Amino acid sequence: MMPKRSVVGQPSSAKYHKLTRTGGDGYIDLQFERPPPKIPYKAILLATGLFVAGSVLIVVGALLLSGYISPQYSDRTWPVLILGALMFIPGAYHVRLAYYAYKGYAGYSYEDIPEFE
Repeated sequence: MMPKRSVVGQPSSAKYHKLTRTGGDGYIDLQFERPPPKIPYKAILLATGLFVAGSVLIVVGALLLSGYISPQYSDRTWPVLILGALMFIPGAYHVRLAYYAYKGYAGYSYEDIPEFE
């Protein structure tokens, strides 16, 4: 069955109220205000952790590769370097996004960083 349409002149059950107008164009200024940015602290902390851990692993892998760390651990060189790169790249990218958003550079905002909630 089709729902009934209300006829003009008949009161409907919906409650409406009129918005106050501030100008002649029908828009109010509150429509265009952006809420303050929500800073994703958990995501920034995770990105910082990935950046630091990846940096440490890359340094350790470079020391293993160059021979400054005992050659008996040479079988661990490439896995440490690869894991360090996999952690460093996304960590450095998101830390850079957070820094640019903090400094207020054009085109960067905290909304570019994914949240984990």
